[in-house]
Amino acid sequence: MPGTTSADSTLAQVTAELAALEDPRVRAVNERHGDDHGVNLSKLRAIAKRLKTQPDLARQLWATDDTAAQLLAVLVSRPKAYGRDELDGMLRGARSPKVHDWLVNYVVKKNPHSEELRVAWLADPDPVVASAGWALTTERVAKNPEGLDLPELLSIIEADMKDAPDRLQWAMNHCLAQIGIEHAGHRARALEIGERLGVLKDYPTPPGCTSPYAPAWIAEMVRRQQAP
Repeated sequence: MPGTTSADSTLAQVTAELAALEDPRVRAVNERHGDDHGVNLSKLRAIAKRLKTQPDLARQLWATDDTAAQLLAVLVSRPKAYGRDELDGMLRGARSPKVHDWLVNYVVKKNPHSEELRVAWLADPDPVVASAGWALTTERVAKNPEGLDLPELLSIIEADMKDAPDRLQWAMNHCLAQIGIEHAGHRARALEIGERLGVLKDYPTPPGCTSPYAPAWIAEMVRRQQAP
C-alpha cells in the first residue's frame, strides 16, 4: 500500500492477530479482575516469542490503548530504551491492572530510572501510581535493602494500609510481608502490625496456596526457609 511502512504493516498484522484470538469466555474471566481483554495469555506470549524484542513496534502497540496490545507491547519492549518521563506517562495511562503489573515487573524494574521512579511514585497522591512505588519498594526489600528505612516503611504501612484503596492496600501488604519474611530483626513488628490491622485475613485462599494475610504469609515463607 502506498505510504505504508513495514512497521505499520507489522502493527496492522499483529493487531489483527490479537483480534482473531479474542475469546468471549476469556474476556468474561478477565473482566472480573478489571482486565478488559479476551486473549489467552499463553497465546499472547507465543506471539511475543515469535516477534522477539521490537522497541518501535512496542511503542506503536502501546499507543493503540488496547489492553491486549499493551500487554504484548510490554513483552516485546527493550526495558532500557524508555526514558523516565516516558515510563511515568505509560504507568499513569495504564488502565488495566494486568498492564500496570506487567509494565512495572517486566519493564520498570529493569530500567535505569527505576529507583528514581520508585521514590516519586511512592509519594504520589494517586493510589494506583503509589501502588507501583510500593511494588518497586517490595523488590528492593527483597533484593537490595541497603539504604531503605525499614522502620519508617513499617510506620507508614501501620498508619495507612488499613484504609488504603484496594490496589494500594495490596501492594503495601506485600511489602509488609516481604519485610517480615526477609528481615528477622523486623519480623516481630511486621507480624504485630499484620495481626492488629487484619488486612486480607478473610481473603479466600485455594487449598495448597499461601494466604495473602501477612502473618500467615510470613509464617509460611519463614517455615520453608528454615525447613531442612
